[in-house]
Amino acid sequence: MFGKKKSKPQGRIDSLIGTGTTLVGDVSFTGGLRVDGEIKGNIRGVDGQPATLVISEHARVEGEISVSHLVVNGTVIGSVHSSDFLELQTRARVTGDVEYSTIEIHLGAIVQGRLVHHGLPAKAVELKLAASN
Repeated sequence: MFGKKKSKPQGRIDSLIGTGTTLVGDVSFTGGLRVDGEIKGNIRGVDGQPATLVISEHARVEGEISVSHLVVNGTVIGSVHSSDFLELQTRARVTGDVEYSTIEIHLGAIVQGRLVHHGLPAKAVELKLAASN
């Protein structure tokens, strides 16, 4: 109504790691993955493929995460890289650095680490500034 609202990523969930399940080892996927249980290992989207990861309220991930779309409402211990869209919901607890392109942080989310925006490469920004003089 008042402005153009950016749309959140829409996608279906292809895989589920359910409550009470603990997976030890690295996970690589495409499509959508929802974690309600626990993963002790790195989670990565396959390069060049869209990958949406949802970490639910009671879920826990101990390892690095690198996906295009990420929604966190549980606990992550490790660095996070979201190349497209990152949403930290109310019960999100992230211990580690967070790299993102677009971010939405809800009231109550906690990040113990650095927030690093990845937009235009630094050289492109420098070139634009030099060209504007």
